[in-house]
Amino acid sequence: MTPDKILNYCLQNLEGTVLVESWGEKGIFYNPDHVLKRGVYILTVKEKNGDNDKGSDLNRENVYRVNLGIRKSTFAELFGAVPKRPPAGGVVDMDYDFTVLNEILPHPVYAWMAWICALNPSEQTFEELKPYIQEAYEYAREKFKKRKK
Repeated sequence: MTPDKILNYCLQNLEGTVLVESWGEKGIFYNPDHVLKRGVYILTVKEKNGDNDKGSDLNRENVYRVNLGIRKSTFAELFGAVPKRPPAGGVVDMDYDFTVLNEILPHPVYAWMAWICALNPSEQTFEELKPYIQEAYEYAREKFKKRKK
């Protein structure tokens, strides 16, 4: 899989989504008719470390990370309890190697918000991510309805 294939999958299959590029990442947001300034996060693709996000070592050549926010209940089913928020520049206190490629993992920084990730997912791992992408999409739609009011 490539970042563009993942982003295009979302844009083609998740109605009302838009692509936003900022902060060194490309994000898929739910924002039908551009009602909100940016929209509600569904998924991002990050291709380099950020000041406060170095836990996946994304500065390695040709390494990228797909990130998405799911429900806390689903996160707990996958990984156990949602961790506490880490200090700025830190990673969550979970027993995972956040640099491993092609595996669904808790997000190294945003797991406290029930975000998950995968570095360089294969076609098979991307297939495993699709139900979580759908969940992130449905969750974003719910949040959008609340914000729109």
